[in-house]
Parts: sequence; C-alpha cells; structure tokens
Amino acid sequence: SGLLECCARCLIGAPFASLVATGLCFFGVALFCGCGHEALTGTEQLIETYFSKNYQDYEYLINVILTGVWHPFARPQRVRHARRGRKAGDCGRPAHGLGERRGTAAVPSRAGWGGTVRGGQEIHICTPRRFVGITYVLTIIWLLVFACSAVPVYIYFNTWTTCQSIANPSKTSASIGTLCADARMYGVLPWNAFPGKVCGSNLLSICKTSEFQMTFHLFIAAFVGAAATLVSLLTFIIAATYNFAVLKLMGRGTKF
Repeated sequence: SGLLECCARCLIGAPFASLVATGLCFFGVALFCGCGHEALTGTEQLIETYFSKNYQDYEYLINVILTGVWHPFARPQRVRHARRGRKAGDCGRPAHGLGERRGTAAVPSRAGWGGTVRGGQEIHICTPRRFVGITYVLTIIWLLVFACSAVPVYIYFNTWTTCQSIANPSKTSASIGTLCADARMYGVLPWNAFPGKVCGSNLLSICKTSEFQMTFHLFIAAFVGAAATLVSLLTFIIAATYNFAVLKLMGRGTKF
C-alpha cells in the first residue's frame, strides 16, 4: 500500500500538460525545419527547370529564404550559427520552463516565488513572470511563422487544382491552353521572368512528377509542424498563466 500511495502521489503531481507540450514543441520545430528546408530545395529545382531559365530571376529570393529562415547550412557562417542558436533556443525553451515551474499540477498552500512552506517543509515551486512573457512572445512569432507557412501550401494547392481541371476537361468550361500556373503572380518570380508560367498539358506533366508531389507534401508537413509548435506554446501559456494566477491568489489569501 505504501508503494501504491507513493506512485499515486507522484502521478498526481506529474506535469502531464507540460510534458506533452514539451514533446509536441520538439516534434513541431523539427518537422517544420526539416520538411521546410527540403520543400524549398524542391521548389528551387522546379522553378529552375520549368519556370525560369535565368537564375538571377530568383537568386535573391532563394538566398533570402534559405539564409534567413530555413537553410541550416547556409552562408555566411554568422547567419548559420545565429539561426542554429535561435532554433535550439526555441526547442529548449519548453524544457527550461518545465524545469523552472516544476510542473503544472503542483499548487502550494502558501505562495512565494522563491519557495513555499507546507507541513514544516519548504517546497521550491517557481513560476516566474518572465517565462510567461517569453512564451507569449514566442507564441506571437510562431503565429506569424504558421501564417507564412500556409502561403506555399495555398500556392501548391491552387496549382494542383488547376492540374485536376486540365486532367478532367469536362469539369471546366475553359480551354485547356488557358489554364496556367504563373509563379510571377505569387511574387516568387519578377514580372520580367521568362517564361514565368506553364500552361496546359505541360503543367499537367509537372504535376505528375514526383518532385512536385513530394514538395507539396513536404510543405504540408512543415505547415503541420508549425501548427504543432504553436499549439505547444499555447499550452505552456495556459499552464503558466494558471500557475501564476493560483499562486498569486493563494499568496494574497494568506495575508488575512
């Protein structure tokens, strides 16, 4: 009975919400970075092969995206190390919060930011305000990342829908030759890029390639990774705010 009571006590105090959010955050960041890098590499190959024969048309855009957001091995070296540090910080932030807060289930009878006393024993439970603030800022950043990661999914989905219309001409009244995918209208290429767009049966042949299918699915996976990271950060905000409020209210109650 003593062992069962000890196990039950440990399970009651286990920070399940923080543990799940930590694992989800690691998974989301890894999925977003890995799949996003491979998806952009595939996009560069598709643009180079089918949409523009001049590398200068998309050189600046590819360099900005790869060095600034996705590419973990990009040049210059300072940018590479800075991006690696940021990603490592994002991954480690939930674990740092988990260690600082000692879980989401522990609520003391007397609040104190350095520790609390229960039954003559000091219980070190800390829910710092700065962790709530940092998590809130990271949530805003990942909300923007989540919104940006939806853009390539939207572009590829529109292209895939156009290919479906070309493959089934009976479902559309437009001529097959007028159904095109124009990379210039999405800002991927400048308006003077040539050819800049692919139409008709040529576009359908692109959609059937393994490169297009793989890149499309990789962008979807990166979008899911950004969503998972955002959900994990929201979970941390809820847990940290709950602990902050409970500790504050219980600490105020001990003054009377």
